[in-house]
Amino acid sequence: MTAPLTPPHHQPSNDPWQKSETGAAPQPPDPPHAGAGASPAAAGEQDDGGGVSSEVVRAAVVVLALTVLGVGLGLLWLWLAPRVPLISTDKAVFLKDSEGEEAIGADGTFVLLALAFGAVGAALVFWFNRRGGIPLVVALALGGLLGSLLAWGTGVWLGPTDDVVERAREVGQGVPFDAPLKLGAKGALLAWPMAALLVHLGLTALFGPRDPEPEWGTPYGEPYPGPGAGERDGTPG
Repeated sequence: MTAPLTPPHHQPSNDPWQKSETGAAPQPPDPPHAGAGASPAAAGEQDDGGGVSSEVVRAAVVVLALTVLGVGLGLLWLWLAPRVPLISTDKAVFLKDSEGEEAIGADGTFVLLALAFGAVGAALVFWFNRRGGIPLVVALALGGLLGSLLAWGTGVWLGPTDDVVERAREVGQGVPFDAPLKLGAKGALLAWPMAALLVHLGLTALFGPRDPEPEWGTPYGEPYPGPGAGERDGTPG
C-alpha cells in the first residue's frame, strides 16, 4: 500500500512571482547578499579602491614627514658648514682668504647631509611599508625635494645676514666677519631625493616581498600512452 500522491493543485511552486493562495501581491525574489552573492569582480574593485586610498594616505604622511625633517637638515647645515670670512676696507668688502675653499665646503656639507637624510628616510619608509608601491616612491622623491628646499631656506634665514655692507659697517674696517650662508650648486637640492630613491630601490630588490612562482603544467596536455600501456592497465590497447 502506498501513500496517495499530492494533487497537482497543491504542489508547491518555486516561482517567486506566483500569487499566493490568500490573494496577496506577488513578492519579488530576494536580492543576492552583498557579501555572499556579490561577484568577485565587484569585490576586487572594492578591495582595490581601499588599497589605493590607503597607499595615498601613507604617501601623504611620508611627504609631510620628510618636509618637516628639512628643518633639521637646515639646522645641521648651518652648524656644520664652514664659514666664509670677509673683511672690509674704506672702499669695499673682500674675502679674507681669496684662496679659501669654505664656499665649496658649504655645498659639500649640504650634499653629504642630504645623502644621509635620504638614505635614512628611505630605510624607515621601507621598514614600515614593505609592500612599497608607486605612491610611496613618488612621496620619497617629492618629500626629499621639499625637505631640501626647506633646509636651504632655513640655513640661509638663520645664518649670517645677507646685507654685507651693513654688517661691515657694524663690525668696522679690518675686522673679519662671516659671509651669508649660500648654496652655490643648486644641483645639491637633488641629493636627498636621489639617495632616497636609490636606497629604497635597493632595499626593495633585496628584501621586498617576492611574487609567487607560476605553476607550469604540461604544455601539450597529458603524454600519449605507449603501445603497451593498455595491456599493463588491463584494458585493450
